[in-house]
Amino acid sequence: MVAGIICFFGAFVLASLIEYWMHRLMHVSQRIGGRHRDHHRRNEGQGVVWEFRDYLLGSAIAILPMFLVSWSAGIGWALGAIAFAAFSAYAHQLQHENPTKCFWMTMPVHYVHHKYGMWHHNFGLAVDWWDRVFGTYKPMEWLTEEELNRPQRGFLELRWW
Repeated sequence: MVAGIICFFGAFVLASLIEYWMHRLMHVSQRIGGRHRDHHRRNEGQGVVWEFRDYLLGSAIAILPMFLVSWSAGIGWALGAIAFAAFSAYAHQLQHENPTKCFWMTMPVHYVHHKYGMWHHNFGLAVDWWDRVFGTYKPMEWLTEEELNRPQRGFLELRWW
């Protein structure tokens, strides 16, 4: 049980680190970053479900080996990875559609990353921890008339598909 809980949190944190570095890599690699450049041109998410699918497929290979350690560790690890994939998919879509609802961050880094065309800063999608750790966090005055004049929407009023 304890191993499962530790693995849950370990997978959650590791998934956030991998997400951060993959996003950074997408900004420097022509091969990996093609689809990502299109994402920047469109400036919209795919929908929570499709984002979740992509994140989960990307992490599936890292989930399976933990089951070789133990069932408890494997289940905890899998649940942590799945939880982060769901949280990140939601956070990504939320920042594209309703960034003022990202209460867990001082500044919605992914929204700012897009709004100001940042190719060297604010790579976090769901969290800003790693931007702060690796020195890529760049605070900006982001709350402008544009955001303040958007119609009020709830936390679940997003594109899901």
